[in-house]
Amino acid sequence: MKRNDWILITVVLAVSAIFLGIHVFRPQQKDGMAEVTIDGEVFGSWPLSEDRTVGIGDGNRLVIEDGKADMVWADCPDKLCVNQKAISREGESIICLPNKVVVSIVGGEEREVDAVT
Repeated sequence: MKRNDWILITVVLAVSAIFLGIHVFRPQQKDGMAEVTIDGEVFGSWPLSEDRTVGIGDGNRLVIEDGKADMVWADCPDKLCVNQKAISREGESIICLPNKVVVSIVGGEEREVDAVT
């Protein structure tokens, strides 16, 4: 191997070590909150770190468990909100249009990249 090959290997390893250090030693983020709004008005906000079941009006039931919020019951005809996956990351939401309920995560983990082009 030539001198330039060793320089390139050293630079790549140094950059990798820097990114690893940033990822491992970055400050821990605070726990997220599940914020529920009904017809645009805030109904309540609960930390994802505490397990609980929340009755939302007469038509929905939200379960916060293991750091995730999941709509487990709804009286709407299509049940789309019940079939959505549990949410835990900043900006994710569960929406029940017939009951005008929106559950969104505020201040949780950062979202992951969906795709890279």
